[in-house]
Amino acid sequence: MLRFLTAGESHGPCLLAIIEGLPAGLPIDLDQINLELSRRQRGYGRSHRMKIEQDRVEILSGVINKITTGAPLALRIENRDWANWKEKWEQGLLEPLTVPRPGHADYAGMIKYRFDDARPILERASARETAARVAVGAIAKQLLAQFGIMVGSYVCQIGSVVANIPSRPYPELWAEAEASDVRCPNSEDGERMKMAIDEARRNKDTLGGIFEVQAVNVPVGLGSHVHWDRRLDARIAMAMLSIQAIKGVEIGPAFENASLPGTQVHDDLFLDSNGGVTRFTNRAGGIEGGMSNGNPIVVRAAMKPIATTGTPPQSVDIVNGRAAAPVYQRSDICAVPAASVIGEAMLAWVLAEALVEKLGGDSLEEMKR
Repeated sequence: MLRFLTAGESHGPCLLAIIEGLPAGLPIDLDQINLELSRRQRGYGRSHRMKIEQDRVEILSGVINKITTGAPLALRIENRDWANWKEKWEQGLLEPLTVPRPGHADYAGMIKYRFDDARPILERASARETAARVAVGAIAKQLLAQFGIMVGSYVCQIGSVVANIPSRPYPELWAEAEASDVRCPNSEDGERMKMAIDEARRNKDTLGGIFEVQAVNVPVGLGSHVHWDRRLDARIAMAMLSIQAIKGVEIGPAFENASLPGTQVHDDLFLDSNGGVTRFTNRAGGIEGGMSNGNPIVVRAAMKPIATTGTPPQSVDIVNGRAAAPVYQRSDICAVPAASVIGEAMLAWVLAEALVEKLGGDSLEEMKR
C-alpha cells in the first residue's frame, strides 16, 4: 500500500511529509520536486508570503544515491517566515484569536477541540500545508513517468470570466498554461482573468474559479468496481475535495452530461486499424464503473473565493460573546492557479497509489516486469 502523511503548521518551523510504500529503485530528481513547489507559488493574485517562502525540499530518509530504497521517504520544507514568529511562538506570547473568521475552519475547530483561541486551528488548516502535498505529488509524478503516464492542468474560469479552451492535445495546453500568470491556455481570456483579479483587489474582495486536471496514457483497469472505497473516481473526488477551498468536483463534463439524454453521453467503442478498441469521445472522463478505461482522465474542480477578505465579515468573539470583526491576515486575492498545481499533485498521488495496487512489487523493476 502506498500512503503519505503531512505534519506542520503554517507559521511553524517547517512542513514534513512521510511517504510509505514507494518501490525501491525509483530515481528521484530533487530539482523536479523543487520546480513543482515553485509552480505552486506562482500565479497572479497571490499574497506577499509567496515572496518570503521560496520553497525548497530536503529529503531526510528513504533515498540513497538519488534512488529510493523501499524504506519510508521523509521530506522537509522549511518555513522561512518562522524567523518572524519564532520568539513569540516559543515564549507563548502570540495574542489569542478569539473571533473566528467565517468561511474558515476556525469556528468548527474551536468548538470541536474546546479552544478559546482559533490559532491552533488555523495554523494547521491553512493551505500552507499543500506545499508538502505538492512535494509528495512530485514524487508520485516521477513514479508515473516510469510508465509513460503524464499529469497536467489549466485554469478554465476565474470569477465570472470563463475561458474558451482551444481544442488541442493536452500536453500543448499544459505548455501554454505554464506561460500564463493565471495558468490559462487562452492568452486573451487570461488577460481578462487578470483584470477581474485586479478589480477584486481594488474592491477588497477575492475570487474563486474552476481548474481542470488531466492524466494521459493511463492504462485500463486502475481502481475497481467491487467495493465503494476502491472506485477510482471516488478516490479522486475525495483527494480533490481535501484541498482547501475546493467545494465541487466532476469527472469529465458530469454536470453537462446530467442535462443530456443517454444517447448523447455514451462513449461508443470502435475497432481501430490494429484490431484494438478505440473511442472518439471522452464524456466519461476516462473512468467507467470506478475503473480507468484507457481514455485521458479529466477532473474539474471548483474553488470558492478565498474566505479572508479586506472587507471585514461579521463574526462573534467566542470569549465575551459580543459581535466583533476578525483580525485581518494577509491573504491571496485569487489562488485558483496554485490550486490547479495542487490538483495535479493529488491526482498524481491517487493514480500512483492505484498503479502500485494494480502491479504490486517491492521494486520498480518488479513493477515494470
